[in-house]
Amino acid sequence: MPEPTYSTHLLAEVLHASFPPNTYRMNPYRDWAPDIRELEQKVRSYKSIVGILVINPDNPTGFVHSPEALQQIVKIAREYDLFLIFDETYINIVYNGKSTVSLSEIIEDVPAISMKGISKEFPWPGSRCGWMEVYNVHKDEKFERYFNTIVNQKMSEVCSTTLPQMAIPKIVTHPEYKKYLDSRVRHYEKLSNIAYNSLKDVPYLIVNRSNGAFYMSVVFNEASLNDRQKLHIKQPEIREYVEKLVSERIEFDKRFVYYLLGSTGICVVPLTSFFTSVPGFRMTLLDRDADKFEYVMKTLAEKTVEYIESAH
Repeated sequence: MPEPTYSTHLLAEVLHASFPPNTYRMNPYRDWAPDIRELEQKVRSYKSIVGILVINPDNPTGFVHSPEALQQIVKIAREYDLFLIFDETYINIVYNGKSTVSLSEIIEDVPAISMKGISKEFPWPGSRCGWMEVYNVHKDEKFERYFNTIVNQKMSEVCSTTLPQMAIPKIVTHPEYKKYLDSRVRHYEKLSNIAYNSLKDVPYLIVNRSNGAFYMSVVFNEASLNDRQKLHIKQPEIREYVEKLVSERIEFDKRFVYYLLGSTGICVVPLTSFFTSVPGFRMTLLDRDADKFEYVMKTLAEKTVEYIESAH
């Protein structure tokens, strides 16, 4: 699975497999593109690997996989007798001139599962609904048995999503739906560029423009963080609470996140919480007010410099 990775994927893998997960690195020095050569070397070296997970567009980095890179991953799966799982929840949220393809367009004869859902496209709180598309299920006996196990487990659940299932076809075929989704995608594009332009010149950060989904992950340069840095927090009770939290041995990016929240009210997520040792933070592009978002990004840039230089 990719690294950094969404913790739900990681924890589910560890729980069900009772086996440490293997990861391939999304490289922040190459716009978060994965190293396909490293991925293949991992597959060749670890015989316990039976499948490859791809998140496209990626969460938490906002990276969009090119059709050519995806075809290389399919080729690796075929050569090493693996199956594929593609999380394509954000497949319709791609911008900044990037393009990608769905797994169904390139899978050919490789066994695979695509995971899709409406929770990121539909403004319908409480109606999260997802589904799996399965390809070439009968071409491999072990894969078919694996898939049937998933189906049997899901059949034992009692929480029905009948209402959204019935509504999905009516919504996505409505003549106004594409216009609505396009307007949201353009807004994410606008915010991704505001964030990139606000942060790209901060000397202590590695900033890649988000091109898909509605997340952006920023990395701190090596050795820029330590346990002496801080931001001034006006409210005494909040300052005391944050100082208590950071008095324990915690990751440096988590320390930054606490001070940022206590000082400004700006909430980001430490990147190390996404199963990676790379320090940084993830944020969303969900603010409806572009002017407010730009103010937040400029404040974030200023406070990042202030925080890092507070102990240099």
